[in-house]
Amino acid sequence: MPTHSRRALLGAGFAAAGSGLLAACSTGDGGTPAGTDVGSGPHGTHATHGPHGPHPVHGHHGPAGHHAAHGHGQGHDHGPARHRSDDDPPSGYLSPDGPEVAEAERRRGLTGPVRRYTLTAAEARIDLGGRTVRTWAYDGELPGKEIRVTAGDRLQLTLHNHLPQSTSVHWHGLHVRNDMDGVPGITQRAIRPGSSFDYRFVVSEPGTHWIHPHVGVQLDRALYAPLIVDDPKEPLSYDREWVVLLDDWLDGIDGSTPDAVLAELTRGHPHGMGHMGGMHAGGGGTRHRRRARGSGARFGASGPHGPSRMLMGGRSRLLGGDPGDVDHPFHLINGRLAEDPETFHAKPGDRIRIRIINASGDTAYRVALGGHRMTVTHTDGYPVQHAGTDALLIGMGERYDVLVTAKDGVFPFSALAEGKHRRSALAVLRTGAGTRPGASTRPRKLFGRLTTAFQLSAAESVRAARRYPDRTIDMTLTGNMARYNWSINGRPYTPSQRYAVRQGERVRIVFRNHSRMWHPMHLHGHTFALPDGGPLKDTVIMLPGRRVAVDFDADNPGLWMVHCHNVYHSEAGMMTILGYRSSR
Repeated sequence: MPTHSRRALLGAGFAAAGSGLLAACSTGDGGTPAGTDVGSGPHGTHATHGPHGPHPVHGHHGPAGHHAAHGHGQGHDHGPARHRSDDDPPSGYLSPDGPEVAEAERRRGLTGPVRRYTLTAAEARIDLGGRTVRTWAYDGELPGKEIRVTAGDRLQLTLHNHLPQSTSVHWHGLHVRNDMDGVPGITQRAIRPGSSFDYRFVVSEPGTHWIHPHVGVQLDRALYAPLIVDDPKEPLSYDREWVVLLDDWLDGIDGSTPDAVLAELTRGHPHGMGHMGGMHAGGGGTRHRRRARGSGARFGASGPHGPSRMLMGGRSRLLGGDPGDVDHPFHLINGRLAEDPETFHAKPGDRIRIRIINASGDTAYRVALGGHRMTVTHTDGYPVQHAGTDALLIGMGERYDVLVTAKDGVFPFSALAEGKHRRSALAVLRTGAGTRPGASTRPRKLFGRLTTAFQLSAAESVRAARRYPDRTIDMTLTGNMARYNWSINGRPYTPSQRYAVRQGERVRIVFRNHSRMWHPMHLHGHTFALPDGGPLKDTVIMLPGRRVAVDFDADNPGLWMVHCHNVYHSEAGMMTILGYRSSR
């Protein structure tokens, strides 16, 4: 029987309410989530528009083949005012398919050509390089085929869902129009099995990005693909490009599935699925985890869905202690095991741009190219002041672009699973004769000078103008491993949560990590600046006990997720919603 998260169950319930779901609107306007006011339930109208206007948030093919985009929105009378429950969206917020969203899309311009893609999400057999697994994938490939456009283009992608579950596509890193963001229950209805959905929007900013579902723990299967947006005025000079996707893997290995792993992590702790009452924010850590889980062996006893995948005994100084929750048996680069790695061919002296994407569910990677020093040029799609380094630390959801000048020979590109029993992934750069590196190769560069985002500075071309924040929102990351009750400000996620912002504001989010686990925090639809002239990013590593204030401009109206990009933490409750207040 499939395991369903609280987010999926609530999303399905809200979707059944029809257009009322997305007319979501609020009364609170401060730094704490709205959702406790008294008033009417959700209300509003969802119009249908032509090819150059807003698209319906509920446009999908149902079992009878009817496309909702061809229908017409209707108002809903919800009767007299009543006391709202915790699961009712508050009033006073913009709808994801409202006129403000359409106007923001119009301002992006419609000057570029339409780039059309089609993806089919379905069950598949994938060869990882000597090990074949059954999983879910896009068009039977791992990673999915590259989506490539130029900034200013209009992207149109049709997703056909042949999976046994509903799904969606989230455009990680893009400032898309809100009703195309791919979050079921918030910005669209989930794409049901046997149905399709057309994603259409203007791509306004260049960079290295990627796509993945925003339903349950589907991300920890093969449902991801690179999304590269070329700069029509590209300032970098290079001869070749290599797109590298890092991933931790367990699906189909000895009966394991991501859903079974989530069930194991939350077993006996209903609050871990978003139902918790009181919580102890600071507890947890390895000592508590071992007491709750038994011995310190890396794998526990086998269960009905394969062996235990709980990580035992992992430690990382770089990550402040615990490196993660899950002991994935394999780590991949571009869908390949280290025993049969991908080989990238170039010539000695070639200048190579490597676009690195961490598409994993629970693993930070330390990456390096043997025999080469890397020059960091971008993070999360935005340019930085160039910085030389031997290695990078990359959390889930983060991206880095680097330049290298290829030497003559055969070199390992290694991704070490940080703190996870020295497991690693491998790819190969070949520019000449030589023996391929072995699967366990650890280039010395992995342990040389290491760079994180906090050591970088934004390039002058993208540095945010100095401005005091108009609004500050505190987000304290809470929870512990023993109870698996991850949350923000002590409240697990429900679709009714709203942290209010207004169009045109400079907004500061103050992240405080009061847990003993690190969290890669991701903001949808926007890019924030790290402090003191730091780089522009959409995902930031929050170490235990740390405080980081990030600033962004509220220039993309709608309802936007903020969440931990550890897929198991987010499903356990560590996510919430930023909502733009209506001016009416």
